[in-house]
Amino acid sequence: MKALARLLPPVFLLLVSAVTWAEPVTVQHMRVWRAPDHTRIVFDLSGPLEHRLFTLQDPHRIVVDMDNARMAEPLKDVDTGGPLLGAVRVGQPEEGPLRIVLDLKAETRPRSFVLKPAGPYGHRLVIDLVDVKSAEEEKAKPEEITRTPPPVQARPVARERIVAIDAGHGGEDPGAMGRRYRTREKDVTLAIARELARLVQREPGMRPVLIRDGDYYVGLKQRFEKARRLRADVFVSIHADAVPSRQAYGSSVYVLSEKGASNAMARLLADKENASDLIGGVSLNDKDDMLAQVLLDLSHNKTMQDSQGLAEDVLTELRDVGPVHMHRVAQAGFAVLKSPDIPSVLIETAFISNPSEEKKLRTPGFQQQLASGIFRGIRRHLARSPVPSLVPVQAVISGETSREHVVRRGDTLASIARQYNIHVDALRFVNDLRDADLPVGLRLRIPSRQGDG
Repeated sequence: MKALARLLPPVFLLLVSAVTWAEPVTVQHMRVWRAPDHTRIVFDLSGPLEHRLFTLQDPHRIVVDMDNARMAEPLKDVDTGGPLLGAVRVGQPEEGPLRIVLDLKAETRPRSFVLKPAGPYGHRLVIDLVDVKSAEEEKAKPEEITRTPPPVQARPVARERIVAIDAGHGGEDPGAMGRRYRTREKDVTLAIARELARLVQREPGMRPVLIRDGDYYVGLKQRFEKARRLRADVFVSIHADAVPSRQAYGSSVYVLSEKGASNAMARLLADKENASDLIGGVSLNDKDDMLAQVLLDLSHNKTMQDSQGLAEDVLTELRDVGPVHMHRVAQAGFAVLKSPDIPSVLIETAFISNPSEEKKLRTPGFQQQLASGIFRGIRRHLARSPVPSLVPVQAVISGETSREHVVRRGDTLASIARQYNIHVDALRFVNDLRDADLPVGLRLRIPSRQGDG
């Protein structure tokens, strides 16, 4: 070795030493979260790593190779009670990558990504096992709505008012944490959401939809997209935040602002909530600009006005439940509220950072009071709104029901948009188009521009 050292330059020796003695990444923990349409597996890591994933058939398996990694300790019992994950096996050869094999109960569509440290977590490797059958059924729903809608009736038939209830955070993202009892925001919001759903279900002519109904994470964009797909009449996102001051107390109601927050508290809160995707574990490689231009093309101003009215009704009713932190509806740039066609509000039920409010938030009685106040505000708002009909939702958005374009050979989204003087994103949004493929004969709805009669 001494002879070799005399022959090789110092820089080369340094590189060899770094490669030879590099500390392996430690896989510290493994967690499993089950959602209705997928199972999420999360590996906590001591640092970043490279990994490869591939699938095997007969039986269905997924193999994950992690370079320069080792297990900190044997895996504890893994939750395999769901419909997808059957077992987890670990192989650690003397040389080569750490190999983890996921035995599956059904065919899945896997996706994986790594996350940098965020919130209470360090580096993570996330693997989502998407249920192929559920994904195909889910994909068929928007096709049924946007491509083969029911015929428009001369006399609209009244339908149920659909209330989308979004319990904030969940799964990997615990939300804020109480200081005295270590209460997790995700648990409180789900309890209030379920109680609100129970009240809505009992009301004639109304039907609840829970955006999440368990301890799993839903991306911010997917939350309002699900509400849109289900044709919700209102969208209510429930939270219980924390601030540095232990004295902050009371409820607050927020609506979306595209021009900036109405105060420093609203700005701080929006920044924290919009970071949920980083904590909850969402790949940010495929995010768009949140349909900013579409908001303008689809009469977003009317939705903003309706959101303000809904927020004021809810805030009025919450005053009867207890003190309010802000006596007026506040505004902030919440990503979860960016549905262009559904009146949407975000409710801070109480401050989980306040010991007395944390204690109340843990009790079913206070949860029921909050849910009842929110429900009364929703009912008050819907009582003033026109009774909806079975006209397709995209027709309601565009303000007309008969304007359409039949795709001809050579048509593109851009050329069709130019023909009707609309934004191409508006065309894609109204017809729920995921790609640029336009089959000849496909019937597309053409949205009206603002001001068109």
